[in-house]
Amino acid sequence: MALELIVCDVAGTALQEHGAVYEALREAVSAAGPAVQPDAVKHWMGSDKRAAIRGLLGDEATGDELVDTVHADFRARLQAKYERRPPAPFAGVPELFASLRERGVRVALTTGFDREIAGPLLESVGWDGDLIDAVVTADEVLSGRPAPYMIFRAMERCGVQRADRVLTAGDTVLDLRAGCNAGAAAVVGVLSGGVDAAVLGAERHTHILPELGALETILPQLR
Repeated sequence: MALELIVCDVAGTALQEHGAVYEALREAVSAAGPAVQPDAVKHWMGSDKRAAIRGLLGDEATGDELVDTVHADFRARLQAKYERRPPAPFAGVPELFASLRERGVRVALTTGFDREIAGPLLESVGWDGDLIDAVVTADEVLSGRPAPYMIFRAMERCGVQRADRVLTAGDTVLDLRAGCNAGAAAVVGVLSGGVDAAVLGAERHTHILPELGALETILPQLR
């Protein structure tokens, strides 16, 4: 394949944030209804956070107002966690992105966050147009993962027309499903986000790597 674009998840894949997003999600939903167990949250890893809130609330989610309220609480809790323990790029990721772009491969990020969360998060680590070609957030598409729409939007923004020239990477089951649903030529799972190799390996994929920086080891196979 002639690789033209890599599309990567943000939290847990490109950025180390120590699981803060799922802690904040569980706390916010539990504050609004019955206590949510960690295993229940795992089902929603990688998803649109509003969809996750609605799913975790279950019968409590009778309308958008409650979902909006819980999402605002989630955002505040996440911001507080990030202030206490700031996210940072995983080792080797900025260098990987710079190397890819030097070789003419575009780099896009997709996330289950909305733009209000993703924008400040990426600014906090200094990731802007000099390193990233496109960022697509869950509130910009009809459906988040496992739907392929964020990947398609990233392709559109980067001027890439063929999915067989795209590599996707993520740390969750939904990341892998979205990559497969998009028809990406390479669908890479990474183990840096807390989902183990047995779980990711049970999903359709082309590669499982310990971390995103290890992508360099398989790039020669993709040219």
